[in-house]
Amino acid sequence: MARIKNIELPNEKQVWVGLTSIYGIGKSLGKTICEDAKVDFSKKVKDLTEDEVAAIRKEVEKYLTEGDLRREVQMSIKNKMEINCYEGIRHKKGLPVRGQRTSRNARTRKGRGKVVANKKKVGK
Repeated sequence: MARIKNIELPNEKQVWVGLTSIYGIGKSLGKTICEDAKVDFSKKVKDLTEDEVAAIRKEVEKYLTEGDLRREVQMSIKNKMEINCYEGIRHKKGLPVRGQRTSRNARTRKGRGKVVANKKKVGK
């Protein structure tokens, strides 16, 4: 079982797909890392030798991943909130940041719907 950046790669998946379980590595970067490490990316993770795992580990070190990347993203969000730019204000209010509509959807950011009390209708 390959362990890279303190993440266990899934054994039954191909190498490039297994690399996507590391935060900050997607499909294209996974394939690029395999090519640079000279590892066949269609190979299963369980079939990797120690030398191949070491080569992949060395290639992954070149990129910003896991804790460092998470920290950098959070710092970027905090910075935007401090300088009160448009995106920072949206983050503070808990609204969608990237231009999505809020009149109909946006439930992921806004949370569950709030109940609005109706006025009693006066009968004739």
